Amino acid sequence: MIEASLLLSAYAAGYFPMAESRTGEIRWYSPDPRAIIPLDKLKVSRSLRQVIRKKMYDIRIDTAFDAVIRSCAQRADTWISEEIIESYTDLFRRGYAHSVEAWKGTALAGGLYGVALGGAFFGESMFSMARDASKVALVALGDRLRGKGFLLLDTQFTTPHLAHFGTIEIPRAEYLMLLRRAVRRTCAFSE
Repeated sequence: MIEASLLLSAYAAGYFPMAESRTGEIRWYSPDPRAIIPLDKLKVSRSLRQVIRKKMYDIRIDTAFDAVIRSCAQRADTWISEEIIESYTDLFRRGYAHSVEAWKGTALAGGLYGVALGGAFFGESMFSMARDASKVALVALGDRLRGKGFLLLDTQFTTPHLAHFGTIEIPRAEYLMLLRRAVRRTCAFSE
């Protein structure tokens, strides 16, 4: 297991771990450029707004962290090893890792997890078992972060899925300046 203090220090310095899919070996990354979603520019399509208005999913926070991280790991090629799961579950118990979940009745339909440190949220992974469930969870995350005064939503890399939400890439130097400002801010994700 990766020690919580090491993980938090790494995030504060702009690094995050990923396990090699084949070997499970932990490697540390600090990409340049770095992908973020500016919280004041989170894009939500008209069709997704309609899904949200229809209240097709019930959004919950931190009620099924283990199920979310394990669902995120259910891929043929995954960087979420058992060591990663143990490490982030420890961060969850310590109040740093969080899950945003989209429920349809009693079934977990999708969600995401990440790490909150000061006014920065580091999105780690998301999954969907039903149409638009992870997208609804991401919009709920953005709303929560804005409402709680967060400054940074770090997505690490740009993916086609995240590009729809307004993900941009910024140089590492710019990212590190924004990160320093964000981690000094006092924000409470769960309250």
